[in-house]
Amino acid sequence: MSDVSMSAGAGTSTKEKTSPKLAVGYAFGEVGCQMSWYMINNYLTLFYTDIVGLSASAISLIMLIARVWDAINDPMMGSIADRTNTKWGRFRPYLFFAPPFLAIFNILTFTVFPMTGAVKVIVCLLCYVGTGMAYTACSIAYQALQNVIVIDSKARMLMATSRNVGSSIIGIILSIVAAPVLLMLSHEGVSAADAQGYFRFAIIMSILMMIPFWICGAICKERYTEVLHANKGNTEKLGFLASIREIAKNDQLLMVVLATVLGTICVAGRMGLLTFYIIYVVGDFMHIATFFTVMTIAQLIGSLLLPWGTNTFTKKGYLIILQMIMNIGFIAMFFLPNAGIPVLLVISAVCGFCNSASGVCYGLVGDSLEYGDWKLGRRQEGVAASMLSFGVKIATAICGSAGVLLLAAVGYVPNAEQTEAARQGINAVVNLLPFVIGVLSIVPMFFYKLTPAKVDEIRSDLENGRHAYDK
Repeated sequence: MSDVSMSAGAGTSTKEKTSPKLAVGYAFGEVGCQMSWYMINNYLTLFYTDIVGLSASAISLIMLIARVWDAINDPMMGSIADRTNTKWGRFRPYLFFAPPFLAIFNILTFTVFPMTGAVKVIVCLLCYVGTGMAYTACSIAYQALQNVIVIDSKARMLMATSRNVGSSIIGIILSIVAAPVLLMLSHEGVSAADAQGYFRFAIIMSILMMIPFWICGAICKERYTEVLHANKGNTEKLGFLASIREIAKNDQLLMVVLATVLGTICVAGRMGLLTFYIIYVVGDFMHIATFFTVMTIAQLIGSLLLPWGTNTFTKKGYLIILQMIMNIGFIAMFFLPNAGIPVLLVISAVCGFCNSASGVCYGLVGDSLEYGDWKLGRRQEGVAASMLSFGVKIATAICGSAGVLLLAAVGYVPNAEQTEAARQGINAVVNLLPFVIGVLSIVPMFFYKLTPAKVDEIRSDLENGRHAYDK
């Protein structure tokens, strides 16, 4: 247990304790998020093409509409959460009451309905939109919770690390069991998961997914919500559009969001198409478990090293280092497609290690929130958290819509032996394109100016009731 002496507000002094129980409890929230989103992120496109039988254009339309609406819905949910006041706090209630709805829509999303044509596309779209909205209620509340259960910058980074560790651990488990269990739950004798396998697995995952959300909500009490919002010059409740206009003035948060958008296009877009590479280029459905397991184990190691990396190189510096190393891994995999499974697994492990960079982004959001409070005199944990989620959703909307179209453009044919040109095209889509976008994702960080010294100065000013507009 580590103690961090903090002054929580002007004239209010408290002793913050970052206990293992709190860190573990917060990690459980991410376990719930990943149990919900793992199948959607890694298998939904494959499910739509090979099981439901949707065309590339239909899938692209579904992904674009659902994920753009999902992104727009994030700041709306953040604004609602910021204006929520209950005996459990502003954000915890959503961790208790939203997961059952998420479970229902997760199951519906992986259900094959006896419909054809446009009706089938509309039903798939509605199920996916419902899943996204329920997931948003859970995830935005969870992300915002980090900023009211601890207050110190290093303590927030510890929570972000715990979140990444939780993500990595459940990711390892799912990487090992998902593909084999999908096959086991499918009809006997099939070589790849069928509709029955996806549906049954979705039911199991959805029921189990609710438990970690409830554990997180029970353990993570909102210790600083009232203190951080006390004695604010701006006390009026902002509506949705006013909240967005206000948060858009936080230039440092916008740099984090922009870097996250590009980084997510790079990483999540690649992960969403990696199954196609493994099945049709590497050549075996069962290799999915091997690649994903190696990557998630490496990500767990990277997550455990986040406190060391951010303390040694600063959050900004370590994020840039991880992204540069990942870019090298992408270009290596592009030029070495025939190097053999062991070599490809080593490169994937390097990329997986660097996936831990997502935890740094959540730490940067916490510091940007402090900066926004100092600059504008208003704290909006929900909207600030939703901005990062907004960036991620916009990125996944682009990836989901463009990814399947890119596969079609390079000649991919579902459930068929791919041509050599198609295999080369899949390699480029999965590795070369993420490399280019990964390089671009570094650029916004050069405009991020919240050094550790600056964050400490801002925290000191806030503790003494000073703001940027007072100087």
